[in-house]
Amino acid sequence: MDLGIKGRSAFICGSSQGLGLACARSLLHEGVNVTLNGRDADKLARVTAQLQQEFPAAHIHFVAADLTTACGRAAILEALPTVDILVTNNGGPPPGELQDWDEAALLDAMQANFLPAVQLIRAYIPAMRSQRFGRIINITSAMVKSPHYMMGLSTSARTALTAICKAISRDVVADNVTINNLLPERIDTPRQEFMLQRLMNREGIEREEARRRNADSIAAKRYGRPEEFGDACAYLCSAQASFISGQNLQLDGGSYDGLI
Repeated sequence: MDLGIKGRSAFICGSSQGLGLACARSLLHEGVNVTLNGRDADKLARVTAQLQQEFPAAHIHFVAADLTTACGRAAILEALPTVDILVTNNGGPPPGELQDWDEAALLDAMQANFLPAVQLIRAYIPAMRSQRFGRIINITSAMVKSPHYMMGLSTSARTALTAICKAISRDVVADNVTINNLLPERIDTPRQEFMLQRLMNREGIEREEARRRNADSIAAKRYGRPEEFGDACAYLCSAQASFISGQNLQLDGGSYDGLI
């Protein structure tokens, strides 16, 4: 299927690895011009060079900037004043418990997983509306709909983003600007390696056993593949997806217990 987005421009937050990079690859497959983002310029340069080898005809750039800071977001907007596609993404706060969630921890979570996305959306939506095309994808978490205690910080900040984007989506969809959320669970990325190490240390088990336990917690009995996630992102960015907005698409191997 031709997704009708060849030649469009995309900015992908937090895309030097993991889910952001998976989205970049899938959009590059569709002929989209992609700008990567991260804080480490050397790493971004390496990833960009690798992608350029994979997609020799593609236009691939990067902006090294910290999304959590106003000056970082200003640098992004200076380098890329308008885009057709925005994929918001950032690393989540560490697992913890109620006693860990003081005011500073709560503010840090919002600064990482709520404010950057909203400010970039505010900046990019006017031009999207004027040109009557825009696709905004927020990478959130399956725990937005199924909160786990230890991930309370991540869940709360990402749920706030989900709520404000639902409100915005109803206002902009008439101009062919859609906003949707991807809710991953156990996609095989470096984030899962971090969670594996945490489980290994807590339970005193080997890596293979930790991976088995995590895979068994998924209804599909396996980890999700990054390309599966990226391709879902690409479809929601497509011309064909113009009637889908304000939605939460779970990529969790069928694990969600709810009906809606």
